[in-house]
Amino acid sequence: SDIAAVRRALDRAGHPALLLVDGVSSIACYDFRMDEWGVDVAVTGSQKGFMLPPGLAIVGFSPKAMAAVQGAGLPRTFFDIRDMAKGYAANGFPYTPPVGLIHGLKVATEMLLDEGLETVFARHHRIAEGVRRAVAAWGLTLCAAHPDLYSDSVSAIRTPEGFDANRIVGHALNAYGVAFGTGLGDVAGKVFRIGHLGMLTDVMA
Repeated sequence: SDIAAVRRALDRAGHPALLLVDGVSSIACYDFRMDEWGVDVAVTGSQKGFMLPPGLAIVGFSPKAMAAVQGAGLPRTFFDIRDMAKGYAANGFPYTPPVGLIHGLKVATEMLLDEGLETVFARHHRIAEGVRRAVAAWGLTLCAAHPDLYSDSVSAIRTPEGFDANRIVGHALNAYGVAFGTGLGDVAGKVFRIGHLGMLTDVMA
C-alpha cells in the first residue's frame, strides 16, 4: 500500500482522520517511515518480520494520536496506551511483562540492524521474486492482480476453480513439514499463502 499517498489524500481533503497502519506483515520487512509518511498509529506483531513467536503487539503512536487518546470516549478496559506511557516513563511495564519475548525482541532488532535494513529489505524482495517466479512456473497465479500490489513478505496463490487450496496446505505439512497459510475470508479454500519474511534464507525458500 502506498501509505504516503493515503496521507497526501487526507491532507488535500483537509480530513481530520488519523492514519492507522496495519504493518503486521510489513514492518521490519519493508521500508517504513512513520514520521515522514505522517502515520499516526502503526501496529505490528512479534511473529513476522521480527522473527519471534506470537505474543507481542508492537505499537507506535504519533503525538497527534496521543493527544486524540486523551479526548477519546471509547471505554478501555484491557489496553490503554496511557498505561504503557506511564510505565515507560518510569522505565517499567504496567502489567506483567512478557520477559522472554522482550529479550527476544532485543536480539531480533540487533540481528536486523547488524544485517542492515537495506540488506534485509533487498533479501525479502529477492526471495519474494523467486517465489513469484515459481508460482508462474507452476502455471498458477497470484491473488494480487498487478505487480504494483505484489508483497515481498507473503504471496497468496490462487488454485484452479473447484480445487480446495487447503489440500495443498495439508499436503505441504504432512509430506514435507512445511507450514503454508490458508486463505482467509472470501478467499478461504481458494488460495494458499507462502510467507517469505523474517529469518528466511534463499536456501530455505
